[in-house]
Amino acid sequence: MWGRIADSSRFGRKTVLMIGLAGTMLSCIGFAFSTSFAQALFFRSIGGITNGNVGVLRTMISETVREKKYQSRAFLLLPMTFNIGVIIGPILGGILSDPAGSYPSLFGHIDFFNRFPYATPNLVSAFFLFCAMLGVWLFLEETLDSRLDKRDRGLELGRWLRGLLSGHRSGAAYMPLASQDTSSDFDVPHLDGLRYSGQPSISDATPTPKHPRRRYTQRLAFRRIFTANVVSTLTSSFLLAFHLGTFNSLWFVFLSTPVYDPARGPESPEALERRLPFIFTGGLGLRPPQVGMAMATLGMIGIGLQLGIYPRLSAWLGTVKSWRLFLLVFPFTYFMVPYLSLVPSVSPPPHPKDGFAVWAAIVGLVSFQVIGRTFALPAQTILVNNCSPHPSVLGTIHGIGQSVSSFARTMGPMLCSYWYGVGLAKGVVGAVFWGLSGVAALNVLASLRVREGDGHEIWLEGDEDDEAGSGRH
Repeated sequence: MWGRIADSSRFGRKTVLMIGLAGTMLSCIGFAFSTSFAQALFFRSIGGITNGNVGVLRTMISETVREKKYQSRAFLLLPMTFNIGVIIGPILGGILSDPAGSYPSLFGHIDFFNRFPYATPNLVSAFFLFCAMLGVWLFLEETLDSRLDKRDRGLELGRWLRGLLSGHRSGAAYMPLASQDTSSDFDVPHLDGLRYSGQPSISDATPTPKHPRRRYTQRLAFRRIFTANVVSTLTSSFLLAFHLGTFNSLWFVFLSTPVYDPARGPESPEALERRLPFIFTGGLGLRPPQVGMAMATLGMIGIGLQLGIYPRLSAWLGTVKSWRLFLLVFPFTYFMVPYLSLVPSVSPPPHPKDGFAVWAAIVGLVSFQVIGRTFALPAQTILVNNCSPHPSVLGTIHGIGQSVSSFARTMGPMLCSYWYGVGLAKGVVGAVFWGLSGVAALNVLASLRVREGDGHEIWLEGDEDDEAGSGRH
């Protein structure tokens, strides 16, 4: 829905982003003061209903970076910031949660912290969202072609503030030349239409933007969106989101699942016998700080790979080839995960797994998963972007893609968490991970039907003339 609204000339991308940020901010504030499950569910639902920002952000990145050769770097922005959040978010949340219980000498006597122990991290999140919303209103330019000629008061105010804070400090400034300008000020051709002026003026703070010519005049009907390549790309996107979202959920649980203790025995008599290589149970039994460290490892490895390796490898292999290549990593990684519980530990059961061998195995396996995720996710985003059959429905395509991914990330953990519990009870902790390996293998097969589009597969009346007029062929 939000992708469709973002494509409309009445609202556009920027308005949808503002609505999403405002809705999520209200959701955080309400969640902070929730005292029942029903209240928490209501406010979380508000955040989900109003926020379609990921799809819209991908659309805006695509419209800002037109050249395909730069897309691999541009689409790294979202997963890179996600990895930064994976590192900072849990640390910040852990420090701010339940201050009365964590720091009783400082906050134990304050009634507010006792009544609402988890208000603080949510209120800090709401503050971050408010700052983001203010930044979008004041400084983000609309990218939807049909709204480029609309007045943006927020952007005008932002330019005025920027000029007030920085432009007037200098004794010289540049301002756009009017097309009929006949002043005697000297012109410098290589500055592309900028005239040097010795004194700043009001126009320095609020320059008149030169809008590009629109690339299309009509909007593709919704029923024509689902071409064969769009369906194949969305199917692959569903499978990728399914196994990635499920792994992220099960990984937390597996790390904290108690170590198998033969002396105590598991809950079910069937699990008493361990028959390798497939009949065994138990996890790593890590404590919360150790789980946090293992999760932070995901983010740190991911950032390094995204900045240093992915753009070069993607440019060398191409988007589709690099995507298919690194999809092969996931079946192997998921298949090997349960065998971490068999790695020798310096501490006997029922103590948590510890020692160099355990952590070397965790880091090694996590590295494979992060490598696959780092290279597959940006490529998947680029393929969803380029499979759009017409530029007028780009926001809708990203919205549909985000809805498909969200549905997969909802169904995957819900179904697989249940089967994880069944596997533990039956003495086969690896069953769900091996099933996930099968889903990842299916993802590899589905990728063979995907091709990289050009974002303009269907041509409508007026498109060709407009493309030629704008210098694009």
